[in-house]
Amino acid sequence: MDNALISRGLQRTSFKKFLLWILPWAGLLAVGLYAAYRCLAYGLNETNMDNRFAFGLWIYLDLTIIALGAGAFFTGFLLYILKLKELKSVINSAVVIGFICYSGAVAVLMVDVGQPLRAWFTFWHPNVHSMLTEVTFCITCYLTVLAIEYVPVILKHRSIRRIPSMLVFEFQLHKLMVVFAAIGTFLSFFHQGSLGGLYGVLIGRPFAFRPSLGIWPSTFFLFILSAAAVGPSFILLTTWLTSKLSRKTLVRPEVFRTLGKISGMLLIGYVLAKSIDTLIWINSTAPSLGYPAARFYQYPGFGTWVLITEIVVCGLIPALIFLQPTLRQKTAWLVTAAALACAGIALNRFVLTVQTLALPTLPFDPFMSYVPSWQETATFGAVLAYGVLLYSLSFRYLNLFPQERDLQPL
Repeated sequence: MDNALISRGLQRTSFKKFLLWILPWAGLLAVGLYAAYRCLAYGLNETNMDNRFAFGLWIYLDLTIIALGAGAFFTGFLLYILKLKELKSVINSAVVIGFICYSGAVAVLMVDVGQPLRAWFTFWHPNVHSMLTEVTFCITCYLTVLAIEYVPVILKHRSIRRIPSMLVFEFQLHKLMVVFAAIGTFLSFFHQGSLGGLYGVLIGRPFAFRPSLGIWPSTFFLFILSAAAVGPSFILLTTWLTSKLSRKTLVRPEVFRTLGKISGMLLIGYVLAKSIDTLIWINSTAPSLGYPAARFYQYPGFGTWVLITEIVVCGLIPALIFLQPTLRQKTAWLVTAAALACAGIALNRFVLTVQTLALPTLPFDPFMSYVPSWQETATFGAVLAYGVLLYSLSFRYLNLFPQERDLQPL
């Protein structure tokens, strides 16, 4: 019966082996849900966040997975708007990954808010002067767009396609994908920028504050560029990992090379912009606020090595690998560069979320350390487990990679 549910032409492991794969993740999800329940039932004193660390592990998780999930909107933009047909082989997977990232972010935000029953206040009583209001509306709308884009992937299943009305609905919905891709690109661009702009306007936090370009701080544009740059890398990395775990060839090698080249071109632009922004901050912005930049790197765990790792090791090096044609021919180099790029974006979000709040803002302020509680960590793990479970089910029962049938040996 299970085999009947698998898309025609695709071979999957036995249900017993699949069950052994998902059970540990289901256990991690259960523990995380219990931790989330404790936070909702007993309050955020279950966490190690406080008035100083209002942003903790959960906000870091949100910023990171939303950046990694940018592969969905950017891949859709390249395929449907710029007509880059090579990416058709990964668009279904990109949509699923985007849906996982954004739904996971929204779920953990509901725990972070602490009173999910009042979540509607954000929409009915919006603070029009807050960037987070725009972020809330854009993320909610884009999650809706991703859910709509996910529907055709489900409707392509052979069991559903037997129903004539569903076949017609899937055909009509497919014709609207260009519209949804354009809407998704618009929404994602703005909320990615606003998430970065939030930190750039914190004049009381000289480590994060940046001068404005027009009406937006420079971090607004850096967040957009970094998300667009790392999105294709994350699609490349997840596709390769899925291929290794399933022991199947899912896409042709040129798809990896195309994703790597796109990511490399955007990444080198991001590294250049980030370097210029950092030099301006070091030589002008921070000193003008009375803080020599070197002072921010005198604390344990936050030395200049963090900055060098983010820009050079996880930015410049993967960009050069992606842009070198001979290295781009080898999957091992592409995967290494993609992993470094994803690690770099995760490090960037950690710096802005945790390091910004840990550093003192006044001469008499102490350096504050932050270690998440087990409840925070377990909830973090629940989002990861949810993503693995949903992607595993989608890969098993849906056709995420259209080229897979043609690439399998007879």
